[in-house]
Amino acid sequence: MTLLDTLIEIVDIPSVTGEEDALCTWIVERFSATKPVERIGNSVVVGTHREGKPFHALYGHLDTVPVQGDPKATIIGDRIRGLGVGDMKAGVAVMIELLDDPEVAGVGDGLVCVFYDKEEGPAAENGLEEVLDRCPWLLDATLSIVMEPTDLNLEIGCNGVLNADVIFTGSSAHSARPWLGENAVTKAGGWLAKLHDLEPQTVDIDGLAYREVFSVTQAHGGIANNIIPPTFVVNLNHRFPPIYTIEDAEARLRDVASDADEVVIKDRAPAGLIAESNPEVERLDALIGRERVAKQGWTDVARLTSRGAVAVNYGPGEVAQAHQVDESMPIENLEIAYNVMRRFLTDQNLTE
Repeated sequence: MTLLDTLIEIVDIPSVTGEEDALCTWIVERFSATKPVERIGNSVVVGTHREGKPFHALYGHLDTVPVQGDPKATIIGDRIRGLGVGDMKAGVAVMIELLDDPEVAGVGDGLVCVFYDKEEGPAAENGLEEVLDRCPWLLDATLSIVMEPTDLNLEIGCNGVLNADVIFTGSSAHSARPWLGENAVTKAGGWLAKLHDLEPQTVDIDGLAYREVFSVTQAHGGIANNIIPPTFVVNLNHRFPPIYTIEDAEARLRDVASDADEVVIKDRAPAGLIAESNPEVERLDALIGRERVAKQGWTDVARLTSRGAVAVNYGPGEVAQAHQVDESMPIENLEIAYNVMRRFLTDQNLTE
């Protein structure tokens, strides 16, 4: 089976967040006869780890966002389209084929691949948390690589993320007599207009440009067409760079939402720490030979680095295509990422 065949097959196995069982089972069945395999719920750890010996760990989440366009894999010219094709089943396909590569298995450090569930949902439900609790030795990897879409660049660290309910409170009334109540939706109008004009703030960290942004992603209000809405609730999504702690970010979000009657922070994940002066990061960077950039989105680099691991992002998917209706990516990116990772895992003396 070719790398492209593997990608097509796993794209065509539905795995929307919370429904990863079939894909997890497929991976277990593929490797159970040839590799050490530990299934943890709908996550699975596959690969060789010799106690006391160095190893590398690759990470890929199995789940996708909900179906929007055509979920099936389709080849269109030099691109492949399908739900989750770049975010991040292309990275998962590369991991699968690396596990099957005899040279990777026979040369260099051990390779462990972690396939986990529920990454696209709330941070508190992310399946990697239980995997790391059950297999804390994973944190001893020489380098952990999260194969999220990066446009084939080495992406360092990642922004943190908060989600909060920003609540505006009014009072209901008959819509024929609005002066007898207070419209919570229009009360929020001035604040929404200010937020619409709020520019991203760029923060430079060691030459890496992270952008702090505040985005309204959902809004709910109203009871009926003839009732003045007494409440209006907006989800405010805050992406913050690694210079801020969770507490710093919460304070900044509350300041931006200070016009509201109430702010309830309901989901939080820290930013990913930047790997500094690490020879394995430098070796991977040299092999990639492209721009080193900041990771604007949140990834499990944050979860790994918060537990003391050294972790970076590198994958074949295109950042701009993630979560798009007709998500796609160049087919050639698969082979490029695979060859980079194959060399990284087998050529241990590149920088000597």
